Amino acid sequence: MHAMQYEITLPADYDMGVIRRRVADKGHLLDAHPGLGLKAYLIRERGQDGSPVNQYAPFYLWRTAEGMNGFLWGPGFRGLSADFGRPVVHHWLGAGLVAGTRTEQAPTTATRATVPLPEGADPAEAVEQALRALAELPQHPGLHTAAVAVDPGRWELLSLALWHGPAPDGVPGARYRVLHLSRPELDRLPTGRHW
Repeated sequence: MHAMQYEITLPADYDMGVIRRRVADKGHLLDAHPGLGLKAYLIRERGQDGSPVNQYAPFYLWRTAEGMNGFLWGPGFRGLSADFGRPVVHHWLGAGLVAGTRTEQAPTTATRATVPLPEGADPAEAVEQALRALAELPQHPGLHTAAVAVDPGRWELLSLALWHGPAPDGVPGARYRVLHLSRPELDRLPTGRHW
C-alpha cells in the first residue's frame, strides 16, 4: 500500500464553493480507477475546525504502484496541475490499515497527523506504537478506515483516519471535511500490519 497526498493552499477569501463544484463534477472519475484503494477528497476551510487556511488536500491509498503512476502521469493530475499549478506530492509507504464499522457509509470527516521521527529514535518502535494506536481505533463507532504510513526519506510517520460523523475529540492532527470518497479497490487493500 502506498499513501499519497498533495495540498493546495488557497487564498483566505477563496470561494470554496469552486472546490465543492469541482469535486461534485469530477469526483466520480476515479470511482473505478485500477489500483486505487481509496481517494478521499479532503478540504479545510479557514476558521472551521481550527483550520488557519483554505485548502484542497486529496488523500490516496494505492493498492498498486501502477495505479498511482497511471494517475500521476494521466489526464486527472494533468488537469489539476493546469488549474492550480503542479503541487508537491507527498508519498508514504504503508505500514498498517484497519477497517472500522462504518465502511459501507460515506465518511464525512478525516484526521491526519504527521510526526517527524527524531534522529536517534528507533523508527521501528515509533511504527509499532502507531500500529498499536491504530489497532484501538476500530472500537470507535464512527470509524470508516484508518492507516499508518512512513516516509523513510524524511523519516515522517503519518496517521490518517476517515470518520462517519465528527472526528472524536482527542484524535490528533488536522481536521478535514470529506466531499467524496472513491473506493474502487478498498476491499482489496490488506488490513493489519503490512510486513
